[in-house]
Order: sequence, then C-alpha cells, then structure tokens
Amino acid sequence: MPIRAGINALYLIPGGVGGTEIYLRQLLNALAETDSVNSYFVLTNRETSDLVPNAQNIHRLPQNVAARNRPARILWEQLVLPAVAAKHHFDVLLNPGFTGPAICPCPQVTVFHDLQHKRHPEYFRWFDLPFWNALLYLSAHRSRNLIAVSEPTRTDLLHFYGVNATVVPHGVESAVFALAGQRSPEPFFLCVSTLHPHKGIQDLLGGFAEFRREHPQFRLVLAGMPGFAAPSISSRISQLALTDHVELTGWIPREHIYALYRRAFALIAPSKFEGFGMPVAEAMAAGVPVACSRIPPHEWVADDAALFFDPGDERQIATSLSRLATDTELREQLVAAGRARAQRFTWETAAALTREVLERSAGQATSATGITGSRSPK
Repeated sequence: MPIRAGINALYLIPGGVGGTEIYLRQLLNALAETDSVNSYFVLTNRETSDLVPNAQNIHRLPQNVAARNRPARILWEQLVLPAVAAKHHFDVLLNPGFTGPAICPCPQVTVFHDLQHKRHPEYFRWFDLPFWNALLYLSAHRSRNLIAVSEPTRTDLLHFYGVNATVVPHGVESAVFALAGQRSPEPFFLCVSTLHPHKGIQDLLGGFAEFRREHPQFRLVLAGMPGFAAPSISSRISQLALTDHVELTGWIPREHIYALYRRAFALIAPSKFEGFGMPVAEAMAAGVPVACSRIPPHEWVADDAALFFDPGDERQIATSLSRLATDTELREQLVAAGRARAQRFTWETAAALTREVLERSAGQATSATGITGSRSPK
C-alpha cells in the first residue's frame, strides 16, 4: 500500500550546510524519478524555496521558521513538526539532517551522515556540543530505524549509541559520470571541502607548499563554503607565500563543481574525519585521479582506487602530489579503478534503499497496531 512520508528539511540553509544539502537535493530528485507510488511531503523553512522537484507525488509544506535561527528551528522541530505530521497523516517521517522531534505521531527514520561530535568533539564550539549530544542521542533512540551513509558510520552508531542502522551510501549524479568523457586536465589539484578544522586543509597547504618547490607550475583550488577554519586558512596561505597559487572559490553551484572536475589534474582529499567522502566518489566517477587520507570512510568508498596518505602528514601529502604529477601509469590505473568503483554509488540506488527503509518503518507501525492501513482519509 502506498505510504505518505514526511521529509524534515527544516535544517537546510542553501549554501550553508555543505554536503547534506547536496545529499537531500539529489535524493529528492532520484525519488521523483524512480517512485511514482508513494507520496512525499517536504517541510521547508523560510530560506528554502527551490528544493522540491516537479513531481506529482512530491509536495512542499512551507513552514514559518528560519533555519539560521537555530533555537527557533529546534523548537519548531520539537513542538510544531509533530502537529504537522498528525495533520497530514504521515505514515513515516524522514529526518535527513541528523535530528527530529522527540515525540512524533508516526515512526521516524533518521539519517546519520557521521558521528563527528563523538569521534572529534574538539572540533565543535563549546556551546554547540551539548545540543549535538542531546539532540542526536534522542534521534538515535527515538527513531524507528536509522540510516547510516557508510559502513564506518554504522559501526560508530553501534559503538556510541548501541543501535544499528541500514547502510545507504550517498550517490553520484549521472552528469558527474558523464564528465569522464569530457576531461581536459589542467595543472591544478582540486580539493572539494568546507573549510572546517577537521578537513585537514592546513596540512594540505603545508604539503602543497613543499610540493611546489619542485613543481611550480601547479596550483591548488579549494572549492567549498567557508567554515570555522577559514580565517586561519587564509593566514596560512599568506604565510606560505601561496596567495597567487591557491584559489578559494567559496560555495559555488554544482555546474561550477562539474567544470572543476572536468579540468582538475587530480583530486586531493586530506580530511581527518568524514562520514562518507562524497568528493572522493564524485572524482572517481568523473575520471579524476584521487589521493586521500587513510581514514575508514575514504578506504570504504575508494578501496584500491585511490592513493592514500596518513592524515595530517604534510610530507606524505607532498609525496602523493608528486607521484600524481609525475607518474602517468599510476594516474591511469587510479582512473580505471575509480570509474569501476564509483558504479556502486548512484542516487537511484540510494533512493531505492531509502524507500525500502521508509516502507518498512511504516509497515512496522501498522503491524504493531494490528491495523492494515494507518492512513486517515484527508
């Protein structure tokens, strides 16, 4: 029987939440293309007006709350969202941004993109961390089912919260796969990343400065929204005399990211922590050679299709850049392996697996009550 699924997009700040925005937009597009049976109701905030794809079974429910006002958004999520779920007779509520209401009239499915607040609490502001701990604990224990975006994130959920999850990896758009046939590499390394402390950008800059002593023709492009580490990164660029050789793009549209993948010599992903590693998957799909930090999510995503280095090791970063710059055979091997590996990461697969979890969660609710249909007529 078709279900009515609410989707809690109240957290979304366009251009302000990094990869979780790409995730939700692409997931909705894939659901619109692959699921004509179920109905989806997307709760949006004041900042978001272009999120919902044009599909008969996907509807926008605008809410009068601003995500940038975090206390107001959290209160709305806890107090108003449950009433909206009851009014629209949701069979299940999907929370794609970590948090959901503590009490809800329907089962919830919550997506955990990572557990950085547990793995690396030092990267959080002291006044933010208590809210992360409390709200994500509630989400983990009040949701009927959880989705983890990688096997390492599922393992973290078991370790820190004692709860299991269904692994639903992020996907890669078909347009990114198509870039492999349009590649025209230029002498620059690309890093797609928000400028947060855990992303390892400081280490990348040190490694890149060392690499450039032997390869001065190369540049570095840092593509991603400014984060907590942006001021210190700008200072480090000046200190290393890299101002003319490092480009900071800020948040840019997806089409601009496509152009960078098309032109990049290689991708470098130096993060010290990730939940998945979307740029690694995208670069592999686009036919871009990849070097990345040896952390569990990167190893899970890339397997043998990337050149790995220890996170935080500037010398290894410089060596990896040098190998990519000088070893044609290595680049060709990485591209071939990456293209094959990336085939497992599609948004169509992500949508199908997410739909299964939502339908199963709604079915668990109806079987628990002994009722064959939990929806009330509108």
